[in-house]
Amino acid sequence: MQTPPTATATGPFTYADIADLATAAPIALHARIHSAAALKPAQAVGVAAGHSRFYVEADVVSLIRGAGPLAARVNYLVDLPLDARGKPVKLKKKQPVLLFARPVAGASAGSNSTSSIRLVAPDAQLPWDAATESQLRAILTELVKPGAPPAITGIANGFHVPGTLPGEGETQLFLDTSTGEPVSLTVLTAANGSRRWAAAFGEIVDGSAEVPARNTLAWYRLACGLPRQLPLNKLAGTAPEDRRKAASDYGVVLGALGDCARTRKPPVR
Repeated sequence: MQTPPTATATGPFTYADIADLATAAPIALHARIHSAAALKPAQAVGVAAGHSRFYVEADVVSLIRGAGPLAARVNYLVDLPLDARGKPVKLKKKQPVLLFARPVAGASAGSNSTSSIRLVAPDAQLPWDAATESQLRAILTELVKPGAPPAITGIANGFHVPGTLPGEGETQLFLDTSTGEPVSLTVLTAANGSRRWAAAFGEIVDGSAEVPARNTLAWYRLACGLPRQLPLNKLAGTAPEDRRKAASDYGVVLGALGDCARTRKPPVR
């Protein structure tokens, strides 16, 4: 069984945490807090228990992702956990943050004005550090490459066929994606029981393709997008025994990918 290499975490957030935000946000920026005011409960409808909502103005240090003009200072609302005493946390002036946001229609922009932005999640303000920004930039670089792996939305169909020798076999699974671009998985079983698998992003189904390395966009799409169990109804026309073998092969893929580890909830799309 092939296992992708493990990458050592370099920041407080997992690769999936950052990728969730990066893939959802048309604007990503490094900023410094200019001012922050905790809103009264009556002004903060829908805030989760144990959280407080803030109105924040922040000065843009660098626009990491975004199109069009953006003011030197932005304002937004953010929901943050209460401190250990049950009080709103303190957001210090010049505190560096990473923001993941969408533009607000009609908001002003320009070097001498303030733009309103809307975070892609109530808490999509992260503490800035160099490692997290580096991880973000690497993810965004992968996202804009031609043929970048699309989001996986499910299993379209598949099959398992026995090989010519006892014990041999091949499973192919074709995936649904957000863009309609083809993605497939191939698992080959040798007569001695050993298995190897590959993922193909594109029209060509290549059983010799490499396993996606951990903490890459391809790994994230698979590890965080594949269902936890193979829906056997997608293997129409496949004999029951071959369906069981396909499910076993699918388990090998999930085991090799490992968990989609997260420390925070992904944004709602």
